[in-house]
Amino acid sequence: MSLTSTLRHFNRTYTQRIGVLEDSFLGTGRPLAASRVLFEVGSSGGTTVRTLRDRLGLDSGQLARLLRSLEAEGLVLTAPGDDDRRVRTVRLTAAGEAAYQDLERRSEERAAALVDPLTERQRDRLARALAEADLLVRAATVSLERVEPTHPAAVEATGRYVAELDGRFPGGFAPGGPDAPEPGAVYVVAISDGEPVAYGGVRPIDLADGVPTGEVKRMWVHGGWRGAGLGARMLRHLEQVARELGHERVVLDTNGTLTEAIGLYERAGYTPIERYNDNPYAEAFFTKPLSRGTRP
Repeated sequence: MSLTSTLRHFNRTYTQRIGVLEDSFLGTGRPLAASRVLFEVGSSGGTTVRTLRDRLGLDSGQLARLLRSLEAEGLVLTAPGDDDRRVRTVRLTAAGEAAYQDLERRSEERAAALVDPLTERQRDRLARALAEADLLVRAATVSLERVEPTHPAAVEATGRYVAELDGRFPGGFAPGGPDAPEPGAVYVVAISDGEPVAYGGVRPIDLADGVPTGEVKRMWVHGGWRGAGLGARMLRHLEQVARELGHERVVLDTNGTLTEAIGLYERAGYTPIERYNDNPYAEAFFTKPLSRGTRP
């Protein structure tokens, strides 16, 4: 059976057994879509309309209809934000909190009933398999978007990148340089469920031999996504960006403590070179020629 056939079969099996096909999801009196919006608002302690739209992949009209249905039940309130009146916030009412807790209880009971016939060993196998499947499906549906470094997702990703390096480098990490990219630089963020999960950029760099060269910078992958192939995908994407910018090769530097990153670069065909910059944190330097016919 092919991967797509297996996935479709699983979808049919799972949706039938968790109540998705019913007009009243889990007997709540609400369909699945409205229940999911209620869950997102409740689990986040309140959020914004834009965040809900990005996280759930809904268009504005569909989300507006779902919110109106929940408002009609007295479960949510939408209002302008305290700090920015242009931002619409969503929070649960007291009745909404009770409905959210009821939804959580019903969902937990349905899940427990599904796995109750399984042995402990089978449950462990299922938990591992579902966690792996969840990660890979989300990795397959990540969107890669070009952004300015001042974009909120880029700022968040950069902050996590800096915090991770600061924790891993023996002497900490204190980056310098401007917040805005150099002329010709391009930055890319990977988004899943409205959140940044990977980030990186390519900037032009002048080396002594005059070959048009792009430098890969700020490569970061969320720790929870390690092992899903997202780092390799981001690297291939940045290489394609470099091609489109007219570069004939890419270079990058890294710290010796980042062994998983070094392994990624080596598997991707990068070869060691001599130091080409004065970055005090860099201990290993790599390059890769760019084939004009290659695509990510």
